[in-house]
Formats: sequence, C-alpha cells, structure tokens
Amino acid sequence: MTHSGCFRLPAYHWMRRSSMWAAGASTLVDDLLNLGYQRITVLDLSGAALAVTRERLGARAAAGQWLEADILTATLPAHAYDVWHDRAVFHFLTSPADQQAYVRAVLQALKPGGTLLLATFAEDGPTTCSGLPVVRYSPERLQETLGTAFFLLGHEQLQPSHTRRRGATLSVLSIPADFPIVL
Repeated sequence: MTHSGCFRLPAYHWMRRSSMWAAGASTLVDDLLNLGYQRITVLDLSGAALAVTRERLGARAAAGQWLEADILTATLPAHAYDVWHDRAVFHFLTSPADQQAYVRAVLQALKPGGTLLLATFAEDGPTTCSGLPVVRYSPERLQETLGTAFFLLGHEQLQPSHTRRRGATLSVLSIPADFPIVL
C-alpha cells in the first residue's frame, strides 16, 4: 500500500497492532482500516486534528485508540506495537536529547522484530517546515542517530519530491527499519 507516495506497507501486517505518530488529519488511518488493519493507535499533539479524523471516520473510529500526547513524554505499553509509522515527527526533533528520547520511546513500545517506518527530510530538503526548524538526514546519519538497535532495510528518496500546498517541493527520505529480535 502506498499512502501519499510515502510508504508501501506489506500486506502481512494487516492483523498486527500498528501505531501512527503525529497523525494529524492524515487519511492513512482510513487507508489502513480499508485494508483490514486492526488495533491501530493514533497519536498526535493536537486534539483538534484527532477530532477531525475521528469525525471523518464516523463509527469506524472505534477501531482505533486515540491519544492526544507528546511522543517524548507519553506512556505507551511496553513492546506492544508491530509497526511504528512516523511521517511528521522525527525531523522536528532538533536536539540530540529529544532525538534520543524518541528512540527510547520507540525501543520501549515497538515489539522485538517490529518495523519502524520513518519519513524525514533528505539532505537536500528544506531547513524549515511550517516555520519550524528541521533536521535533514542521509541514510547514514539516520542510522547513526537511531543507533545499533535498528537495522535499516533500505531507503528511498521520493521522486518527484513531496509537493506542499503552496507549491514548494520538499525532498523526503523514506526509511523502513527493522528492530531486531532480541533473544
């Protein structure tokens, strides 16, 4: 499945517990429900954005767990998620302390053997987004930031680049990373 040109989610994940961070009013949750995904957790700082999505989904919103929280401080269940999807958080974490807090949250919540799907701005991407500074990544820099607990399966610099509503284009790096099984 491709959503907004970002990720191709493998069909075998459809029965697994998935999560989306900084979901906003994205239609990815709609797409996942349409494909039969179950046990979806949707987290965003904005209760208003979550309300827009819940209203759009109507009765189908009951299939998800909705969390208004900051991912850096949220209390999430340990090793509960098979898939962690982030298309709009990590690149906004500009301090190493926040980046490491994020990595700790992923390691705590993602099941061993789970998959982290991450989109960030590529090295030639913008230095700001929505007026906020962002960090740009190469695959090597992202691997270094995520640490050795993750194995990057590959990356894709999306072409054509992501186009914003105002017509500007952004260079986006899409990276699936597997969290290795811990024995």
